[in-house]
Amino acid sequence: MNNNHGEPSKIMREPVGSLDPDSSMNDPDEDFRLVALAQKGDMKSYDALVTRHRGKIFAMIRNMIHQEADAWDLSQEVFIKAWHALPRFEAKAKFSTWLYRIAHNAVYDWVRKRKIESAGELNDEIFERERIDSGSLTTPSGGESPDDTLVHGELREKIQIALNKLSAEHREVVILKDVQGLSYKEIAEAMSSTMGTVMSRLFYARQKLQALLKDEYESR
Repeated sequence: MNNNHGEPSKIMREPVGSLDPDSSMNDPDEDFRLVALAQKGDMKSYDALVTRHRGKIFAMIRNMIHQEADAWDLSQEVFIKAWHALPRFEAKAKFSTWLYRIAHNAVYDWVRKRKIESAGELNDEIFERERIDSGSLTTPSGGESPDDTLVHGELREKIQIALNKLSAEHREVVILKDVQGLSYKEIAEAMSSTMGTVMSRLFYARQKLQALLKDEYESR
């Protein structure tokens, strides 16, 4: 693949989620076809991949860090890194799973830098209380999830606050499973972990969320 044509232009010039999503966006075979063309230097094919996946990548990152501007910057970074790494991509996993792994690393690099800059432990209070708009085209789909059920402001805010009380690892596994709809295997690949660890983290995270929400309602 020839990268001499510069960075993919669509990442920078179009807002995330500006196009209407449809079911074909989730077709892994179409991803592989576009990847094969992009690996030969076809920029339009890579732009198409960006369009297909930018909404979910942005939503995943924003759910993790809750800062709109930084989430947008990190999303840009993910697709630029993916472009440069594309020659090394092999069709052993879904392209979307490969992107989630890059996004995972980008988020943890961002968190690590924030820890260094703050000269202390990561505090969830640094996260702004921004939520994904349930009507936004960037909101991910994929079954029952916090963002699907929390359409009423107060309950939605309680869930988001509860999510923010989880560790980054537990919050991420909930987002990837219950919001993004990834399988255990895909989450393990994205997080460079084992399926057993993923299942354990998800079980703990869900138990913790239930306890936090139960305490919240009992205190009302």
